[in-house]
Amino acid sequence: MSTREERATRRAGEFPPPPEPLAVPVFDSHTHLDITVQETSGPGVTELIDAAVRAGVDRVVQVGVDVASSTWSADLAARDDRVLAAVAIHPNDAPLLADLDEALREIEALAARPRVRGIGETGLDTFRTGAAGRPAQEESFRAHIAIAKRHHRALIIHDRDAHAEVLAVLDQEGAPETVVLHCFSGDEAFAAECVRRGYFLSFAGTVTFGSAGNLRDAARITPPEQMLVETDAPYLTPKPHRGRPNASFLIPHTMRALAEYTGRDLDELCAAVSANGERVFGPWVN
Repeated sequence: MSTREERATRRAGEFPPPPEPLAVPVFDSHTHLDITVQETSGPGVTELIDAAVRAGVDRVVQVGVDVASSTWSADLAARDDRVLAAVAIHPNDAPLLADLDEALREIEALAARPRVRGIGETGLDTFRTGAAGRPAQEESFRAHIAIAKRHHRALIIHDRDAHAEVLAVLDQEGAPETVVLHCFSGDEAFAAECVRRGYFLSFAGTVTFGSAGNLRDAARITPPEQMLVETDAPYLTPKPHRGRPNASFLIPHTMRALAEYTGRDLDELCAAVSANGERVFGPWVN
């Protein structure tokens, strides 16, 4: 989510130049192409996906945050075999809905579509949602967990300032078989707990920020077979282009940084992350 000032900055800014392509392709585990084209004056959806492929990012997961964007995501995945979809009500939106139950029914209907492979982003956010909205937020999270289990989909978690609370709800409800911590924001201790539970940790451009030593520590202890990479585009643009619009074609910056921080060979790490795409979401092309 973003402020009006941040949206204005993105509209005024140009996308950064493309980086050197990755030799071993990876995928973007979490992007918002609909928001990207709405909040920037740059290329359209197809052009953005084409640019990603040229950079060595050959697949994307397009993520919804409400019924409308989830429907848009599912429709895009149905017509472009480079795209899979995830659908959900964002945790900060759940307390604002007049009829959360009806919205959840619509999300469940979308979850049954064959190229919808994730339920998210859902979770808990105690940063933007105050105490009054947290019961509805938690109710929504629990409902999304149940949808993920009924439809055998990956659960994609938005966790902001709620690490312990997220784990508590997952323990109480019973986690789905596959859980992804989107835009991982915890420290080494939280990463270790997630790794122990078999969850996947998805690292965004934030791992490159100067103040993000905690994320780099977390990345170092994350096994390659549990690591994902994402943009959360148009947000969280990695260095050296922080402040400009983000897109999937910029993932090579984050992958190269992760290889450097973890001391792993870039091509080997890319191969592991790419393989995790199939493990988490299944095949893009049958």
